[in-house]
Amino acid sequence: MWPDRRILDLLGLDRPILQAPMAGPVDSEMVIAVSEAGGLGGLPCALMTPEKARTELGIIGQRTSRPINVNFFCHQQPKDDLAREAGWKKLLEPYYVELGLDPNAPAPRSARAPFDDEFCAIVEEFRPEVVSFHFGLPDEALLDRVKATGAKVLSSATTTDEAVWLEARGCDAIIAQGAEAGGHRGIFLADDVANQPGTFALVPQVVDAVRVPVIAAGGIADARGIVAAFALGASAVQVGTAYLFCPEAKMPAPHKAALKSAKDDHTALTNVFTGRPARGIVNRIMREVGPLSKDAPAFPLAGGALAPLRAASEPKGSGDFMSLWSGQAARLGREMPAGELTRRLADEALAMLARFGR
Repeated sequence: MWPDRRILDLLGLDRPILQAPMAGPVDSEMVIAVSEAGGLGGLPCALMTPEKARTELGIIGQRTSRPINVNFFCHQQPKDDLAREAGWKKLLEPYYVELGLDPNAPAPRSARAPFDDEFCAIVEEFRPEVVSFHFGLPDEALLDRVKATGAKVLSSATTTDEAVWLEARGCDAIIAQGAEAGGHRGIFLADDVANQPGTFALVPQVVDAVRVPVIAAGGIADARGIVAAFALGASAVQVGTAYLFCPEAKMPAPHKAALKSAKDDHTALTNVFTGRPARGIVNRIMREVGPLSKDAPAFPLAGGALAPLRAASEPKGSGDFMSLWSGQAARLGREMPAGELTRRLADEALAMLARFGR
């Protein structure tokens, strides 16, 4: 029924819809719901300890036998730059004073951990059908161990050059992440986000440049986006922001409220929350010190100094100092369970394809 079955056959899916593995809002509950509906649920491990990842995978294994995706960041941990971190803290000092916090108190460290030997051992233990990476790929020895489990390997490309790089190093499929996508850019071969292509420009060029199947991501939240992605040559889509409207998403109240009122021009790329460009709904801290600040420490160190500000303001209902990750198509979101959304997106896309004669 689908015009391109390569991802369905490669990953063992009924529906060519991948739920983006969004760290924070997504846990085993959403992964199970999406995979049981015939899509590919994605478990984000970037903010998890190995113990937490093992617990979540244990829950998933008890409740579904369908394919799942386990996602990891594979960034290089930066060297400490105490002068830069102190300067960042000094820039934020007025907010500490405003919220009654001690600006001289030590800032917590970011919990974002890259894929390493311990996480790789968990992949070897649980043997998920799919393992995906953000910010390129891990070193060759770790990647070989992942592939030895039989897992299919995916990674995000934000340019054609990145897609070619990923294919040459053994990726089974490429996620073409357009600039419209929410959350962290998967950029890894360059640093400048100013020239990042959008989904409509990126997908067909990646399709032409690689032999493996391509998964379109960025600004896709309804059947129209799915049909457009297939028309551009994609074999599947990855949907993120639309799943944040589902009850399975673990969303703080300020983030929920911001999503419900978001429009197409309400987001921007920012590095103030982590030190790496990511798309989120513009809030106070982004307006006043960013959105892209040269003072922010390298990823993921920028987040430490912001954590106390969020902890003090979020309980009061404020989203001023928290990352409100969102793609540009939040306005298309619909509130329904994740499994129902997966089925409805696929059914509506198939009906639209039938009208267009595929």
